[in-house]
Amino acid sequence: MEHRFLGRSGLQVSELCLGTMMFGVETDEQTSHHIMDAYAEAGGTFLDTADVYAQGGSEEILGRWLKNKNRDDFVIATKAFGKTGPGPNDGGVSRKHILDAVHASLRRLGTDHIDLYQVHVWDDATPLEETLSTLDTLVRNGTVRYVGASNFCGWQLQKALDLSAMHGWEPFVCLQPLYNLLDREAEWELLPVCRSEGLGVIPWSPLRAGWLSGKYRRGTTAPSEGSRVKQGEDSGTIPWSKYATERTWRVVDEVAAIAAETGRTAAQVSLRWLMQRTPVTAPIIGARTVDHVKDNLAAVEWSLTAEQVDRLTAASDIEPPYPYKLQSRFVRR
Repeated sequence: MEHRFLGRSGLQVSELCLGTMMFGVETDEQTSHHIMDAYAEAGGTFLDTADVYAQGGSEEILGRWLKNKNRDDFVIATKAFGKTGPGPNDGGVSRKHILDAVHASLRRLGTDHIDLYQVHVWDDATPLEETLSTLDTLVRNGTVRYVGASNFCGWQLQKALDLSAMHGWEPFVCLQPLYNLLDREAEWELLPVCRSEGLGVIPWSPLRAGWLSGKYRRGTTAPSEGSRVKQGEDSGTIPWSKYATERTWRVVDEVAAIAAETGRTAAQVSLRWLMQRTPVTAPIIGARTVDHVKDNLAAVEWSLTAEQVDRLTAASDIEPPYPYKLQSRFVRR
């Protein structure tokens, strides 16, 4: 597996990141360890978790796995924001909660430092200066090596970068957004900010909860039982109707066609398209089984042709809203 620099930082990470959100929820600890073993054996070094995954259980499972490894061989990323307890300060990214959360994460992970510490979601209740200055302190005292953001809007990300530059605080080195063949809204503002400011991009849900895995084809009328898509439908968080559209079936058709041409699976084609996008550093694969992670890992060491990339890009294209569509008429490059 190749390694890439995370944005303009000197930190190198593997071109696929292993997400651990399912560890301790849908994937038991033994299977989780087997998944991480398969990932590490393939050359993977970048693992992403969060303090709210399985109410801290994901971090604990990752921490117990790390005990039998050389800690310095891996880049461990986690996040803070979500509610970790019943108290009024048990959430958000205030100074109090960040300091409480980072030490709790260190304890669960069984490590003395976190390589990448990310703000999980924008916090409109806390002054941004409070959050950024606290993160800067954590980097300066060695608790955290690098900082990043997830689920920000374009203006929020740019404001954070500008404030850090103005005060001399440690800047975000990466963004973790939703980005895949079916969700391309990040291209309107977030990815341009990342390109302009030199941030790495580590997209979550690169297969959109299974929609791009090959499990769903044109003519499918309902999600399969036990699937992530079925869970989204039942909970109302990602209703079937949101993605069961002509555009989705057009994308799925093209993915299937290119999978047949290349002798690859639909998941590998979908991941490969994302891996070849600029400025993507490493998609976060969220495997629930060893077979899933092995299939995803086969997205490395080969490339789509330029023509195949263009076909996937065209099939998944969405018309941008104002002012992006208007501005595209006046590009002067």
